[in-house]
Amino acid sequence: MSAFTIYHNPRCGTSRNVLQALRDGGVEPTIIEYLKTPPDRATLKQLIAAMGVPVREVVRTKEALYQELGLDAATVSDEQLIDAMLEHPVLINRPIVVAPKGTMLVRPSERLAEIFP
Repeated sequence: MSAFTIYHNPRCGTSRNVLQALRDGGVEPTIIEYLKTPPDRATLKQLIAAMGVPVREVVRTKEALYQELGLDAATVSDEQLIDAMLEHPVLINRPIVVAPKGTMLVRPSERLAEIFP
């Protein structure tokens, strides 16, 4: 198993660029296509905690479903956001990279340099 994991959506240009950058750097990461194999609650919470970011930063706010579900309301709790991401994995922002130097939502792809030389 690789020391690197990428939560990947092959249809996302940023996700593809980050995966290619890892490969170009000599790493073959463990690839989790999270739309096919979504993380469970414990894993998602662990990833968010490891990134040290607010839950809302991990939600794809540009996804139409975000508005449809009313997730843009200030009253929506972190647990409700996590529930929505678990029920609708398309709402999980990507790519999330787990590396020996840390876990990060790599958007834009240039941020990869912060955890991968």
